Amino acid sequence: MTSSTIKNVTYKNLGWDSAADLYLPPNFDESRKYPAIVSTHPIGSCKEQTSGNIYASALAREGFVVIAFDASFQGASGGSPRFIEDPAIRVSDIRFAIDYVVTLPYVDAERIGAIGVCGGGAYTIHAAMTDHRIKALASITGVNFGRLIREGFSNFDPVGALQAMGKQRTAEAQGAERNVINYLPASVEEGRKNGITDIDVLEATDYYKTPRGQKPHGATSGLFSFNSAAVAWDAFHHAEVLLTQPLMVVIGDKPGGFGAYRDGWEIYGRAASKTKHIVVAEGWSHYDLYDQPEPVALALSRIAPFFKENL
Repeated sequence: MTSSTIKNVTYKNLGWDSAADLYLPPNFDESRKYPAIVSTHPIGSCKEQTSGNIYASALAREGFVVIAFDASFQGASGGSPRFIEDPAIRVSDIRFAIDYVVTLPYVDAERIGAIGVCGGGAYTIHAAMTDHRIKALASITGVNFGRLIREGFSNFDPVGALQAMGKQRTAEAQGAERNVINYLPASVEEGRKNGITDIDVLEATDYYKTPRGQKPHGATSGLFSFNSAAVAWDAFHHAEVLLTQPLMVVIGDKPGGFGAYRDGWEIYGRAASKTKHIVVAEGWSHYDLYDQPEPVALALSRIAPFFKENL
C-alpha cells in the first residue's frame, strides 16, 4: 500500500475509555518495530481535526505509528460531565496514550515521540516534562492555555472570572443547568458584526465553523464552571529544569490574540533541552498551520527529519 491505514481503537483511561485513531505507515509490517508518536488536538477540537487528518497522517507516511486521540470528556472519548478542559487531565491523557501504544507489539517503547497543535502543543510540552518516555517532541503553534485563560479568556480579570466560575459551579451542584460556553462566534460574519477583529478568533471560526475544518466532535465548547482548573496552571512551569528532550517549536509570524507566537519564543528560550529548534513560518498565521498546504509542508519538512533523527 502507498498510504497510511487508520485503525479506530479504544483503551482505558482513569475511569472511562479513550477513543483514538491509530495511523499506520505504508507497507505496514506487524513483525517490525516502529517508532511511535502521540498527537494531541487543540482546545475545543477533536482527533479528526489537524492533529489526526493533517499531522498524524503525514507522519505515518514518513514511517511512524501515530496515535491521535480525543481528550477525556470530549469527542468520542468517555468521561462526564462533558466538555471539561482541565489541563492536568489533558496532560494525563497523553500519558494514557503512551501506555496504550507501548503495549503494541510493533511499537518500540524506547522510541516514543509527541506532537501537539495549539493548546495540544503546550499540553505536549508539559507532558514531556513529567513523562520522559517521550524522547522528542514538537509543538505546532502551541498555546499555553493557563496564560490564555488568565488573560484574554477572562478579559484580563482572572480573579473575577474565578469568582464567577465558583458561583456557577455551586449553582450546578445545586441542580442548575450546565453552562457550556462556545469559544467562538457562530460565523465569521457574526464575529465581525460583534466587533471582533482579532485574526485568531476570526480564522478559528473560519476553520471550525465551515466545511474547511468542521467535524461532528469539534465542538469548540468548554464547561465554564470547570475552567477554574486552568487559571492557576502554567504549561511551561519547571521547563528550565525538567524539559530536557529534543524540542521543535513551530510558529507563524502573524501573531493573534491566542498568543502562540509569544508562547513559542518563550518556551524555546526557557527549555533546558540541549537540542532545540524554532521554526518561524513567515507570512503565515496560527490557523494556517492547521491545514493550509504551504505552511503545513514547511512545518513537516522540519518535523519529520527531526523525529527521524531523535527517535
